Amino acid sequence: MNLKKNKKMQQPAAPFSCQYTPNLPEFLIQMQASIIITTYQAGKVIFISAKNENELIQLPRTFHKPMGVALQGNKMAVATKDEVIVLVNDKRIASAYPRKPNTYDNFFLPRATYYTGQVDIHDLDYGKEGLWAVNTSFSCLTLVNDDFSFVPKWKPHFISDLASEDRCHLNGMALQNGEPTFVTALGTENTPQSWRKNIVNGGVLIHVPTNEIITKGLAMPHSPRFYKDDLMVLLSAAGEFGKIDTKTGKYETITKLDAFVRGLSIVGDYAFIGVSKLRQNSSTFKHLDIAKLSNWSGVSVVHIPSGALVGQIKYLASVDEIYDIQVLPDALRPGILNPYTEDYKKALSIPETTFWARG
Repeated sequence: MNLKKNKKMQQPAAPFSCQYTPNLPEFLIQMQASIIITTYQAGKVIFISAKNENELIQLPRTFHKPMGVALQGNKMAVATKDEVIVLVNDKRIASAYPRKPNTYDNFFLPRATYYTGQVDIHDLDYGKEGLWAVNTSFSCLTLVNDDFSFVPKWKPHFISDLASEDRCHLNGMALQNGEPTFVTALGTENTPQSWRKNIVNGGVLIHVPTNEIITKGLAMPHSPRFYKDDLMVLLSAAGEFGKIDTKTGKYETITKLDAFVRGLSIVGDYAFIGVSKLRQNSSTFKHLDIAKLSNWSGVSVVHIPSGALVGQIKYLASVDEIYDIQVLPDALRPGILNPYTEDYKKALSIPETTFWARG
């Protein structure tokens, strides 16, 4: 499906149609990369790629309430409503995809599913011990494996015990040297849903190894990510992209986007930031000042050293709320199949070769 450029729409926008700045296709080609976004509201994982130097193209695939995405080597893990699905990229099988031969240069196929149950996983990342997940329902960090629904490994010092009560809305996680190092949460109380009491200014950044709160008073922090030696963060309720000095706790704004920002991927000196259009009837969002400004959804690309906006993608239909964003390297036109249709069952790969089964 082609993404539309900046044109006036005379008819209702087609599903998943978009506008984008003219430089983005060439920018992605130069990076030799594609963008991945998850939208739990639309139930899609979407690949966005350059069709050529002037056009973008997208591939939406259905997943049940997709949230965090983790990349490691040829693997991609997607947190969904009650599962974590692991897909594996096999470039050998890509060009022979029967429905679109000679189209894709990478191809992700489902290979394993972890049945976690409904624990509301947010951020997801691979580390030294395996696949780490932010278990928002139980206010803890967990490891995902095939022995249990989840393995609790760490919780904030102010959370007394494990309970499916979303006490502090733990959401973001940044790993360093393969270990969870910083997390973000929207509150610090120990009762069910207590983070909602001070949703705008109750956010915190916590250092995982010491369990110390580094910074308080943050406006709905999400998506902590490392950029060189700095820790970058999105303040969703303020519409800001900034950084935190992890020694002093001081926050500094890099740029204001005046939109609800959530989902961050950093490649080189560029930050790819997810933007959500907020539901006006949402009990979580309707009282936020940013909700009046955040009237679009898509992706903003920011040059980190200067804070300058490099480009944007704006959805005209279908996508309102984005959770995560990743940049897939060495992939100009990746393909993906979900585990809900018959197509993926026909894709067979073994160490020596690959097949597309018939019938």
